[in-house]
Amino acid sequence: MSKSVKIGVIGGTGLYSIDGMEILEEVYPDTPWGKPSDKITIGRFKGKEIAFLPRHGKGHFLNPSEVPVRANIAALKALGVEEIIAFSSVGSLREEIAPRDFVIPSQIIDRTKSRPATFFENGMVAHAPFADPFSFGLAKKVEKAASSIELKIHTNKTLVCMEGPLFSTRAESHMYRSWGADIINMTVLPEAKLAREAEILYQMVCMSTDYDCWKEDEEHVTLEMVLQNLGQNAETAKRLLSALVDHLGVSDDTSLVGSTKFSLVTSEEKRNPEQIQKLKYLFPTYF
Repeated sequence: MSKSVKIGVIGGTGLYSIDGMEILEEVYPDTPWGKPSDKITIGRFKGKEIAFLPRHGKGHFLNPSEVPVRANIAALKALGVEEIIAFSSVGSLREEIAPRDFVIPSQIIDRTKSRPATFFENGMVAHAPFADPFSFGLAKKVEKAASSIELKIHTNKTLVCMEGPLFSTRAESHMYRSWGADIINMTVLPEAKLAREAEILYQMVCMSTDYDCWKEDEEHVTLEMVLQNLGQNAETAKRLLSALVDHLGVSDDTSLVGSTKFSLVTSEEKRNPEQIQKLKYLFPTYF
């Protein structure tokens, strides 16, 4: 398996491929945490190699809580990925974020309940910092790319991640607004947490499909409404990604390199050898 692909792209609902990408190979690796959501397509786009992974699988057969996120992140890490641009559909909790608008979140509120969210368990504990869950540098690159294609993009917003797969109740939607949340989805976690543990720069690009259900003068969210906006958002996402690739894969941000090494807390005599073997897949030089 190639280990030279620096750019990872995770496609959300409606984004299952990259137009114009020359496909080099498809890989479906076994990781210590199982197989990823689907085959990872490695391609060349504008002279750069990209690893593309559809989060829910091609054909969307995995619900948000079923996505094998640890396997996804581990597989991308093993390919050499240093930065991930993750696309996701979201509901808007703010009047000014209209359907089909694009958003760069800078903060997350966790409302998930039953998802494995760490590589460090079972006799090997680490506590990585997560105060700023996204990459500031990648966010700036997304802004620059959006500006170059004249795409309006909302920045510095708070994303709440719910368990799903059902959408929110109206009471929940109003509660999230009162907390200061701006948008809502079901997939940023544990993806962002695991990318941080794996020392991969990570930025989610959010695509608004609806007003959730807080806005009572709007028809409350239905799948039909969401699907109508998905197609348009996917086309816009491909244009944005095309402009963004020019700024990616240049290894100009090493802020996370080596960071997890300083988060390890379990003493050597208490470390579980089985878990250490799994972690060597991610960090061959740490153990």
